Amino acid sequence: MFSLFLRRLHYFLIVALAVAAVGLTVAYTLPPSYSARATLLVESPQIPDDMAESTVRAGTDEVLQIIAQRIQTRAKMLEMAREFDVYSDRPNISADDIVNDMRSRIGIDLPRRRDAASFVYVSFRSDSGRMSAEVTNELVTRILDENRRLRTSVTGQTLEFFKQEVARLDREMSVQGAKILEFKRNNQGALPDSLDFRRSRQASVQERVLQMERELSALRDRRARLTDLYERTGEVVTDAEDLTPEESRLQELRNQLASALVLYSDQNPRVKALRAQAEAAEKIVMEQRRRKGEGTEALSAYEIQLADLDAQMEYILEEKASLVEELTALEKSIDETPENAIALGTLERDYENLQVQYQQATRDLAAARTGDQIEAQSRGQRIAVVEQATVPRAPTSPPRKKIAAAGVAGGIGLGAAFVVLIEMLNRSIRRPADLTNRLGITPFVSIPYIRTRRQALTRRSIIITALIFVTVGIPVGLYLVHLLYLPMDLLIEKGLEKTGLSDIVEQIRSAF
Repeated sequence: MFSLFLRRLHYFLIVALAVAAVGLTVAYTLPPSYSARATLLVESPQIPDDMAESTVRAGTDEVLQIIAQRIQTRAKMLEMAREFDVYSDRPNISADDIVNDMRSRIGIDLPRRRDAASFVYVSFRSDSGRMSAEVTNELVTRILDENRRLRTSVTGQTLEFFKQEVARLDREMSVQGAKILEFKRNNQGALPDSLDFRRSRQASVQERVLQMERELSALRDRRARLTDLYERTGEVVTDAEDLTPEESRLQELRNQLASALVLYSDQNPRVKALRAQAEAAEKIVMEQRRRKGEGTEALSAYEIQLADLDAQMEYILEEKASLVEELTALEKSIDETPENAIALGTLERDYENLQVQYQQATRDLAAARTGDQIEAQSRGQRIAVVEQATVPRAPTSPPRKKIAAAGVAGGIGLGAAFVVLIEMLNRSIRRPADLTNRLGITPFVSIPYIRTRRQALTRRSIIITALIFVTVGIPVGLYLVHLLYLPMDLLIEKGLEKTGLSDIVEQIRSAF
């Protein structure tokens, strides 16, 4: 087995040296890359949430992801590249390539565990240590500004929304209150809150109307008896001899009024009726006395009593008409009350709903004002700088030793695999046993293939030339391509993009 390997040693050396040369050349031609890193800390709110809470509800991870996306927009990447002249050595690079390359160089490591301290690490890769530190610190500044702008913007929008909501609800409450007031004004006598009073008033008026009907009936009966007595006898009997009938009637009414005032108030219908009758009788008596003083003929007792009865009946009829009119209005208002109660209840319910919404909006507005003040004074959750980025002393990539070691190890492995593959694919007869196995004959003796001196020299020259080419030509060719055509890192990136392996390489690079 070892003899077979020695016979294929030149193949092993060619493949191994070729791969190792490529690995070593790539390792030492890749430009140095510096990566400066800054450390940020996401601090907890300085004011406890149970005392005053900010209106920014987004979690730490969500806020950091939003900030990372905002600072890596296309416009900001191009602006930052122009500001720090990142691509001064590549003036013809396109805007899309600048954006993609800038994003690949930026590293923002967000917190992965909730129970750990919320540290955020920001870095930027560049071929210059100073540029790496400057761009990293600029990224830190933009993260801080974006965090402050994001939080104040959210609280400001929340505050403005609740201001508008409170003003809107206040206007709607004013309009609804005006509707209720207008409805009550238009239906003042048919509102549900006065229904009990109107019903009691209706009963009282009905009772008074019945009483007046009885009084009218009694007066009519009295007038009829008086008329009948006068027609039969021609005279009217009076109880008092010294007083005229009008004076007797007036005295009687005054006595009844005095008795009624003991029991009732001045506004009682009975008192009002007696006072009106007394005033009417008093006018009659005064008129009689005036006429008697002038020497005119006085009215007879019959005429005076008839006039008194007619006056009483006329007064009662007028009062009854007024009471009937009032009773009709009361019945109408009582009938309209249920409908008005439903309409008024709807208006008041809408007003109460608006009032509840207004109170809630007012509380939310107060909370929004507090949250806005918390964020304006940076008392809520904030991002603080723990350590600024400094200029790195040594490049962080590429890992030249690892790439070189990987190239050498890969060359040895591929060379050995190539030798094994050749042996597996070689079906030629090389030993006497192969003759017996394949042709079924037993040779007497075997004579090995003997090369001439010229053939040996030619073969040796070809092997040496191939070894010189892979050990010298490949590195020189790669270096010339790197120097004259395209830098090795850009060449590798283009090759990876075309083969679709750029994402895998990026993960490997971040691991290192």
